[in-house]
Amino acid sequence: MQFTTLRLPIALVLMALVLGSCSHRGEVPVNSGLTEDDDTFCRAGGKVASGSSEYVACRKDRDAQRGSTIDRADRKQRDLGEYMLNNPSRPY
Repeated sequence: MQFTTLRLPIALVLMALVLGSCSHRGEVPVNSGLTEDDDTFCRAGGKVASGSSEYVACRKDRDAQRGSTIDRADRKQRDLGEYMLNNPSRPY
């Protein structure tokens, strides 16, 4: 009888863990190399003025790099999930 009364709280805790892990998707990975401030990086020690064409190009490049890093991390996570679904008997 006790197992049936604990079934709902256990299911709720598991759902909370699953949904909590989904909230971290889309964040920049820590080891991406893009952790420093874009503004500081693109100004290059005061050599490039904010709003100039070089500054705008630098910010676009940084944004593209960050987007590709996030896409790569998402693809890696998706591939791991597919591998685990397709090969349930062999550990990765």
